[in-house]
Amino acid sequence: MKKLLLPFLLLAALKLSAQDVEKIHQKAILVDTHNDIISNELITGNDAGKLQTTGNFDLVRAKTGGLDVQVFSIWCGDQYGNGTAYAYANREIDSLQALVRRNPDKMVWVTNSRDLKKAVKQHKLATMIGVEGGHMIEDRLDYVDSLVKRGMCYLTLTWNNSTSWATSARDETLHGDTLKHKGLTELGKQIVRKLNDDGVMIDLSHPGEQTFKDVMAITTKPVIASHSCVYALNPHRRNLKDYQLKAIADNGGVVFLNFYSGFIDSTYEGKHAAFMARHKPQFDSLRVIYKDYDLASIRLNELNKAEADQLRPPLSMLIKHIDYMVKMMGADHVGIGSDFDGAESYPLGLDSVTDYSKITAELFKIGYSKKDVEKILGGNFIRVLKANKGK
Repeated sequence: MKKLLLPFLLLAALKLSAQDVEKIHQKAILVDTHNDIISNELITGNDAGKLQTTGNFDLVRAKTGGLDVQVFSIWCGDQYGNGTAYAYANREIDSLQALVRRNPDKMVWVTNSRDLKKAVKQHKLATMIGVEGGHMIEDRLDYVDSLVKRGMCYLTLTWNNSTSWATSARDETLHGDTLKHKGLTELGKQIVRKLNDDGVMIDLSHPGEQTFKDVMAITTKPVIASHSCVYALNPHRRNLKDYQLKAIADNGGVVFLNFYSGFIDSTYEGKHAAFMARHKPQFDSLRVIYKDYDLASIRLNELNKAEADQLRPPLSMLIKHIDYMVKMMGADHVGIGSDFDGAESYPLGLDSVTDYSKITAELFKIGYSKKDVEKILGGNFIRVLKANKGK
């Protein structure tokens, strides 16, 4: 009987994906925990409130894609430090708040799960901020307080650059022998405890393994990785190893999947390096124009789209990362953190925020239940946010 039933269940899943996926997708609460459009807007002057022909996000396309909650990344590179990084973070927050004020019918500022759900019911984009890089607090606890008041829902303890109190995955991997310390210092432990007390989610997407271990030893709240992938499928220093995935699940936290091709596909970086070498003069010119490496890379790919598309992995490769996480951690601990507008390449078919439903369709095709899909799309974020905020 079971052998006869299995083909029927598979057929039902396929039928659902063909006829009803979009309806289910639009009805579910969809949360994306990482988007870099705000730092790009400060450079380009584009208005994300209007339909754009470049980049991955604007409010028009977000509505089409069924996006209900966006955590916007507040980010600056390591060229900013003490005396400049905190000010730049506030400039980005000001820019995002101006976008909200210009579009009161489309988006609303929220800081907790209660207001998030209210925004969803009003059919407005629930707008939140995550601060990507501990260097933006400039070693000052009062700056943590200020960013909390401005709405910071998570702090990524490091970006690629280490701070005086926490070491990054990049530095631990590439410069481990020359670091003055690895992991958290006493100040770092103090900051982690303060984030717990303030209801700010601790983001472990960029920190190194020793920092990760130190955090997990002392945190009293569920942690997140706001935009990460699976090390076992692509051994990149930014991806999470199995023990890290298990530790986050045991902690009650959530890993939000990054869409970047370089984290999804182990062959991408080599192919992209050759692409960059072929287009070096053009890239150098774009870098002069934009004064930002990542944005210049994004524009280079847009200008050479047909060639750049040949480097992109298939969508199935991204689905393998989600499925691996779910099998390792359980469906309660996986979510979406696209890194849209923060990288030059994503899997084929994922061109913008209009394309999230393609992931929903693929999950149904491989047998995921409606309940588990809804958890991955947004339910898990709401749970971990409430666990940290208390509301």
